[in-house]
Amino acid sequence: MAIRNLPRGHGWAFVALLVGNLALACGPFLVRNSGVGPISAGFWRLALALPFLWLLARMFGQPVHRPRHGLTIAIALAAFFFAADLAAWHAGILLTKLGNATLFGNISSFFFAAWGLWLAHKLPSPVQALALTLAAAGCAMLMWGSAELSAAHLRGDLLAALAGLLYTGYLIIVERTRGELQPLPLLFLASLFGAVMLLPVAAMAGETVFPADWTGLIALALCSQVVGQGLLVYALGHLPPLVVGIAMLTQPALSALLGWLYYGEAFTPLDWGGAAMIVIALILVRLRETEGGAK
Repeated sequence: MAIRNLPRGHGWAFVALLVGNLALACGPFLVRNSGVGPISAGFWRLALALPFLWLLARMFGQPVHRPRHGLTIAIALAAFFFAADLAAWHAGILLTKLGNATLFGNISSFFFAAWGLWLAHKLPSPVQALALTLAAAGCAMLMWGSAELSAAHLRGDLLAALAGLLYTGYLIIVERTRGELQPLPLLFLASLFGAVMLLPVAAMAGETVFPADWTGLIALALCSQVVGQGLLVYALGHLPPLVVGIAMLTQPALSALLGWLYYGEAFTPLDWGGAAMIVIALILVRLRETEGGAK
């Protein structure tokens, strides 16, 4: 949630980024307990978040309004990428382990970080290169540990990887549009457009659209969309893609931990080591950006 009175300093944005990723890491667990089909879960995640986002936008002085035509098209395109990401990722979550789904779904972290470096027209500094190497090694350790690669998980893993590619497109467009539109109106419009796109797809897929118990879906909307995406979109306006990308890699470790706690999915010493390497990478890149006075 973007808070209007917070200073624009990087410290608050970095805290928002970490809390947002913590909330987003709960998404796979909540999707499994939503009581509806995967595409329907994506629809309700967006639709149920709308009144909360609208109220927050009013409270924090960011009223929802229709932006200029070109910006509206950009937001609609971002919504398409996000809606397709949710459909693929939610389907993958039901076909593989929580750690797998989040790990493959977050390959966008590396693509988004690489895009940020390309945008800056420079190669990574030695510290940035070390951080990326540690993050990649940490992901490899997670994959070797709890994220089991097997034929049984292949379809789910591929869907999660596809979702990661689609999510990269969403992140790039949102990062570009944050200069013209405040975070809450942007997220409201992207959620609205995405919900409109997902509902007919869920109906055509013949999924269960209405749950017997709304608890899981409401929790999914509040945790993943209002808190998770709200804080992420806020952070995107203040932090460079490299920091955001590496921070997103905390999600696979957190999701794997939830899988271990609730479903008995393996969480090995390799997982702890991989998670520690990702945290060290995040600290390194954050210190580098702070010392350099980065955006």
